[in-house]
Amino acid sequence: MEESHPVEEEAVVPGRPASEAPSREEPTRPREPLPPKPDQSGPEAVSPTGKPTGAPPASRSQGGAYLTTAQGVRLYDTDHSLKAGPRGPVLLQDHHLREKIMHFDHERIPERVVHARGAAAHGVFRSYGTAASVTKAAFLAADVETPVFVRFSTVLGSRGSADTVRDTRGFATKFYTDEGTFDLVGNNIPVFFIQDAIKFPDVIHAAKPHPDREIPQAQSAHDTFWDFVSLHTEATFHTMWNMSDRGIPRSYRMMEGFGVHTFRLVDQEGGTTLVKFHWKPRAGVHSLLWEEAQMISGLDPDFHRRDLADGIEAGAFPEWELGIQAFPDTADQTFESIDLLDPTKIVPEELAPVQPIGLLTLNRNPENYFAQTEQVAFHPGHLVPGIDITDDPLLAGRLFSYLDTQISRLGGPNFGQIPINRPQAPVNDMLRDGMHQTAVHTGVAPYRPDSLDGGCPFLAGADTRAFVEVPVSTPEAAKVRDAPASFADHTSQPRLFWLSLSPVEREHLIAAYTFELAKCYENAIKERMLEVLAGIDSELCARVAEGLGLTAPQPGKPFPLTEPSPALSQMGQTWPAAGRIVGIVADDSCDVAAVRAVRKAVFDGGMVPLLIAPTGGVLEGDGAAPLPVQRTFATARSVEFDALLLACAPAPGADAYGARDAKAAHATPGTSDVDPRVTLMVGEAFRHAKPLGHWADGQRVLEAAGCPGDSPGVVGGEPQEVLDEVTTLLTEHRVWARFPVSA
Repeated sequence: MEESHPVEEEAVVPGRPASEAPSREEPTRPREPLPPKPDQSGPEAVSPTGKPTGAPPASRSQGGAYLTTAQGVRLYDTDHSLKAGPRGPVLLQDHHLREKIMHFDHERIPERVVHARGAAAHGVFRSYGTAASVTKAAFLAADVETPVFVRFSTVLGSRGSADTVRDTRGFATKFYTDEGTFDLVGNNIPVFFIQDAIKFPDVIHAAKPHPDREIPQAQSAHDTFWDFVSLHTEATFHTMWNMSDRGIPRSYRMMEGFGVHTFRLVDQEGGTTLVKFHWKPRAGVHSLLWEEAQMISGLDPDFHRRDLADGIEAGAFPEWELGIQAFPDTADQTFESIDLLDPTKIVPEELAPVQPIGLLTLNRNPENYFAQTEQVAFHPGHLVPGIDITDDPLLAGRLFSYLDTQISRLGGPNFGQIPINRPQAPVNDMLRDGMHQTAVHTGVAPYRPDSLDGGCPFLAGADTRAFVEVPVSTPEAAKVRDAPASFADHTSQPRLFWLSLSPVEREHLIAAYTFELAKCYENAIKERMLEVLAGIDSELCARVAEGLGLTAPQPGKPFPLTEPSPALSQMGQTWPAAGRIVGIVADDSCDVAAVRAVRKAVFDGGMVPLLIAPTGGVLEGDGAAPLPVQRTFATARSVEFDALLLACAPAPGADAYGARDAKAAHATPGTSDVDPRVTLMVGEAFRHAKPLGHWADGQRVLEAAGCPGDSPGVVGGEPQEVLDEVTTLLTEHRVWARFPVSA
């Protein structure tokens, strides 16, 4: 590469590991630690008691140019233990060895029992003020901006599991309001497996790996799960959501979120409204195909967390609107005959539209995974004035469980003083001591009433923004272990969901049930689950039974009457293309100037272009700055891209043979003049209904891959015209017309 042509860097592809490029040789000149990358930040610098310190967020990171002990003593060597001579025994007095190994031995903390694998980001929530008529919560007043930290997660898998498993996802948001911290701890599915928290250990024990073999990891396709849900039919609706495309989201930024429970909002006059919270992604709701999800689990187990971090680094900030469904706070707490305290039920949006109340934007990545993403502690009981709970029996158990688990995970009662958990409002709680106490409390009277500390802290009233529980009347009743009769309907809403799906989505749901049940060993469990499906829809049951080689049972009673809810389908709308990944296949023989122009246009459209070439390095050819290559034919697979553009028909690379790259093993040398890894990639993208664009001789790749050029979503022409049409296709997520469905 000539010195006069540096690699083009006007728009940087995300993924750079550090804020500065490394030198080829090991640095030896002392210098201060590198700053974080521009997209990264720590939590705001407040004291353990919520006081602003004025320090920059990075003030908690390491400092100084020299290696030290934990006590700040500089070290001259950290590669050799202290010994009695070079070959002698290691000495017990080596305090540096002891400190270093001791801390390493205790680096890990217990992972979460559920939601262990997560990814997170900082951001800001801006309220529209539209909720001010139903709540006095200050952060929901007009144009108030509140810092937030959001953690996404899977439920079943360990920290080391894959991102793209079929599972429920957590969507937990910590609002650092000036009235205290509010945590909205929900999922990407609006209903749950169970109606009462006392069943939570049962459903998780059933869904986790079998205790004798500790397999399978992070999935529900096994006997114990389906044994439980086929017997415990209140899980049917949540299970159906999981078996739908919602169980394998394309990315966290294309995933809805729900508060699951019904909450109670309180206005300035004390009036109350029941609500359900919804997060609506600006990028639209989109999912992976099951084959894509399986491939990605092996090719890139970190697919979702990488997508979130790269999107933020690239400036394509993920956004969600927070909305509420509002219901009158009636004595029976029902709406249109739907029990609002039943967490296994939804209220269709056609009956109660979701009203937008604010915008969430994630704009900063964490500086350190453990300090922030792993140690963040959520709790549904972290409430602020204007937001209260209801008598949902699942929520009641969560109020205990979340607080209890933090003590075990984070080493004691002072987990709220960990920087990511610190409130950004003044704290004067009279709580003292305990493990990991980092505040230095003053005064001699941590009790009330007192006079020695001047009576401080004082009690607040409603007029000074105190949290006052809504004085809900409790009817006279006997103590019982029971549930309302309305909780017993386990079929009408699953049928509503099935009837609301498009034909393609129904095919995916049938395939998911068939796959999961086929993984079960016991036929009795499969037959029992078919009986559950028979109560929802005959076609669904028959198609799954056919795939299992079993006889479909007849429904035991007439199907419940229900109207479809179009809002439950992921199809039928268009969404912004921002943040999508566009692969550009090219080599040195193509029109590099055209590739350069298309690459810039992709960046300008808020998307991320990844250049795919025979080898790493750069593409040269038009005399301008060389273009950096992000993927090679050996490393790229279709599942990483939302669309592919073919700028040429690249000849087989020097490594295109089976012993070097098994993806080329099926190709017969001399039978094609196109690299077999590229035809494989294009064939996969075609099969997965992704837009394909081509110019110059890119058409020959389609021919080699067996993809008809006149198929829906295959675009040819001039480069910019091709990109424009492909971008339009991306607004529908996939080329759905490419999927045939059975009659």
